[in-house]
Amino acid sequence: MLLTDKVCLITGAASLRGIGRATAKLFASHGARVVILDLDAGQAEDAARAVGDGHLGLACNVTDKAACQAAADEVVSRLGRIDVLVNNAGITQPLKFMEIEPGNYDAVLDVNLRGTLYMSQAVVPQMRRQKSGSIVCLSSVSAQRGGGIFGGPHYSAAKGGVLGLGKAMARELGPDTVRVNSITPGLIQTDITAGKLTDELKAEIAKGIPLGRLGVADDVAKACLFLASDLSSYITGAVLDVNGGMLIH
Repeated sequence: MLLTDKVCLITGAASLRGIGRATAKLFASHGARVVILDLDAGQAEDAARAVGDGHLGLACNVTDKAACQAAADEVVSRLGRIDVLVNNAGITQPLKFMEIEPGNYDAVLDVNLRGTLYMSQAVVPQMRRQKSGSIVCLSSVSAQRGGGIFGGPHYSAAKGGVLGLGKAMARELGPDTVRVNSITPGLIQTDITAGKLTDELKAEIAKGIPLGRLGVADDVAKACLFLASDLSSYITGAVLDVNGGMLIH
């Protein structure tokens, strides 16, 4: 097992068919103590119970710096350490460039980019004390190709910011033996895309993917496991594409 006794925080992991929940389940199967963070305490607790015994669910709004710090402090108080953070919480909006209003911009940038900053800031002091840690940031193929199928330009901007932030964090935190890497998923079938993908649209999209299929949450969860574990102990500042070949660059 790759994460035995590791304490792993995953933001935005309450959604039943999301990348966060799939990652939580996979981490738990590899021996981790999983902490699920989400907006609603009850949903986070239910998700933690669904993962198995001994896991923790806490309310946390990642756009609130104090809430992120409070969550990290509670985890350290109850579990003694923080080994892994997966910055998974995110939202998207299918807007065109000229449709983006200030409220749209603030919402998407706040959750995707500010949330990654605040939650990482909350866990880094403990990781520095331990002289070890792995932070995994969820970006998107949208950041690389200038737009996706469902996300607007402000989503691309936010996820592009995540890539830059992750690389800068990796450079600064490397001397503390804290690794920071990012994942750029392609089109993944989750609750966010549910109802938007008809069988015809799936077939059409798959034609442009060399592996011939759309991704599922477990595909991204496995990449998170690799970056969280010692299998990637000499990797930091990297960007790992999980897109079936949708974008090869």
